Amino acid sequence: MAFDKAKTLRAAERYLETGKIPAAIKEYSRIVESEPEDFTTLNILGDLQVRTGNQAAAISCFRRIAEHYRDQDFALKAIAMFRKIDRLQPGNIEIATHLADLYAQQDLVIEARAHYLIVANAHAKAGATQDGLEVLRKIADLDPQNTEVRVKLAEGYLHEGMSKEAAASFTEAGHNLLGRGLLDEALEVFGRALEIEPADRETLKGVLDTHVARGTAYEAAEIVASASREHPEDADLMAMLARAYLEAEDPEQAEGVILSLIANDGTLYLRLIEVARLYVQTDQIGEAVRVVAGISEQMLAEREDTQLLEIVDELLASDSDNVQALRLLVRAHWWQRDMENLKAALERLAEAAQAAGLEKDERYALTQLTRLSPELTHHVERLDELGGAEEDAAAEVLPEFEPASAPAESADHEPASDYEATSGFEAAPDVEDPSLADGETEFEWNSVADMADLRNEAPADDMHLERGFTFEAVVAEELAASGDEALAEPNAEDEDRHAMIRAQELESVDFYIAQGYSDIAVDTLDLLERQFGKHEDIQRRREKLNRLAAGESLPAADEPTFEFSIPAPAPEPPPAVIIAKTPAGNGNGMSTQTIDPGLAEIFEEYRVSAEAETSGNGDYETHYNLGLAYQEMDLFEEALEEFQIAIGLCGADDGTTRYLQCCNLLGHCFMQKGVPQLAVKWFIQGLGAPNTSDDERQALRFDLAAAYERAGDLDRAKDLFTEIYGVNVSYRGVNERLKALEMRMA
Repeated sequence: MAFDKAKTLRAAERYLETGKIPAAIKEYSRIVESEPEDFTTLNILGDLQVRTGNQAAAISCFRRIAEHYRDQDFALKAIAMFRKIDRLQPGNIEIATHLADLYAQQDLVIEARAHYLIVANAHAKAGATQDGLEVLRKIADLDPQNTEVRVKLAEGYLHEGMSKEAAASFTEAGHNLLGRGLLDEALEVFGRALEIEPADRETLKGVLDTHVARGTAYEAAEIVASASREHPEDADLMAMLARAYLEAEDPEQAEGVILSLIANDGTLYLRLIEVARLYVQTDQIGEAVRVVAGISEQMLAEREDTQLLEIVDELLASDSDNVQALRLLVRAHWWQRDMENLKAALERLAEAAQAAGLEKDERYALTQLTRLSPELTHHVERLDELGGAEEDAAAEVLPEFEPASAPAESADHEPASDYEATSGFEAAPDVEDPSLADGETEFEWNSVADMADLRNEAPADDMHLERGFTFEAVVAEELAASGDEALAEPNAEDEDRHAMIRAQELESVDFYIAQGYSDIAVDTLDLLERQFGKHEDIQRRREKLNRLAAGESLPAADEPTFEFSIPAPAPEPPPAVIIAKTPAGNGNGMSTQTIDPGLAEIFEEYRVSAEAETSGNGDYETHYNLGLAYQEMDLFEEALEEFQIAIGLCGADDGTTRYLQCCNLLGHCFMQKGVPQLAVKWFIQGLGAPNTSDDERQALRFDLAAAYERAGDLDRAKDLFTEIYGVNVSYRGVNERLKALEMRMA
């Protein structure tokens, strides 16, 4: 016989109406067994199990729902369900971990950190130090700007012998300090990492970047050189060393290291251009030309002629009559078959060679010019004076010239591998050429592989890594104000996606309201508002909750579709956030007797750091958000403290709604604490804030009237409710509220 869900559901509801909870549980269990994906019924079944005291069965129901929502990326619904489990089973490490991870996904740093600390504390008490450190790592990841906790985490790893993790944490802290411009502090932390892992690339990169920022790259070069000597086959370290020498403006050392790199990977030859430019910066033009000459043929073969011309132009900008640089210019234009620029370059070469007394170069330039432009008789005359055309140059086959700046692309126009074969330039003889002027070096076409023979390529051997870095305590930064991304203008796609998510979550809120889970409904609305901002649909749910809290019945249009509701169990007080307090008179308020001493010390220092973050010197957003977190956990005393600090950090006339928000929240917290007289004070202060909108004033008046009523001042309550009624007869059920108050007064 087929299962009749509708019939079973009606039977379950009848049992509920007559108070037969076990029988109703049986019927709902049949539905869930038949349709495991009916999470609404599963939630009702869990609530009924709570009423019968079967917490294990209730938790099983809620867990299935929570894990489903988590797997489907409905984070807010998953949070709400895991919180129901947390109330039934406080201190469960697995549930606290799930909550912390979900809060972290939603960028709710304070809530995530509070739950992670619960987990870390439990691991510490159980002696699972490494597990506790892993949770502290997650806490550190929540707030990357907090280098203090990152350093303490590294020290914890070091205490446990986890050297690799310790070095990585020190390095991450160093990069953070570098990013904030705290260069000396960054070097100290990087130094601690290097003491553990002397050749770690990421650490050495941080050291190099920091020294470059300080203008002391030569110190980084010594440190990297030491590491490179210990690992001579590490190409990455060698590349880092080359950069260090370049940043330290030491072209000779940089050239030697780069030549070593090229010996293993010929594709890196273009890095020598950086060396050439550095030689130019240090007024060593001859060395710069030598380096460029050594790679010029490979650059042409690799179609890097444009880049070759750029560096040659830079050389000539520093020394316009440099004969060797002009030879390179001629060679490049010859290879490009650029007639006009080739003739201009030959003209310049002839003039510079004549001025320098380099007859051979002048004869070569004039020989080619007379072949390219025989009508220019003054070149012929000068060439005759020098003894006629150069034999090799005259025999050289001229290229087929194309339009200027149009290099040949066909196979027929491939450059010759030997420069002398195409340009007529001869390799330098082993003996000194008497035609060279004093101080002039005979030009040679060297391959990159041969360049190492022209110089000593090995870096200095006496470099060593300085030790003795120490790290003094770094004051933790205040928590960065969240919500910067919310300031960005959303696009249409984001708005549609947000609207869809908001609609899904609001369906859950309606369900929580119908089931009597007002606190979870409020939590979900708060999370939605923080994630997507204020919205009229969210406000309408808040008004429903306010009416229900005041004991009113919902209007027909607002009645939930569920036919019955089950009151939520009373919330359990949450477990301690970190380490249990000691009895009065201890003096320090903390006890670490049952915790591993090493991890306990780290926890204690982090606790102190966290307290410093939430002190009166903190920023408004930190204390305001922390107050919200405490309020969500029903820790109203702690919430009051944070809101009182926050309101002291803003002004009533600062042009924002911060002051008004704090007044409102302080009033509600005092109402929850059962002190309506103090709630009256804060609601009145909120009403006195400037630039308050009509809607805000109406809401504050209603809350103030409710506070007066709770405080026993019925006349003032009636006056305010009457004022509200005169503006909007349907506002938050004021009509019914006023009638009930008049009956009470009568």
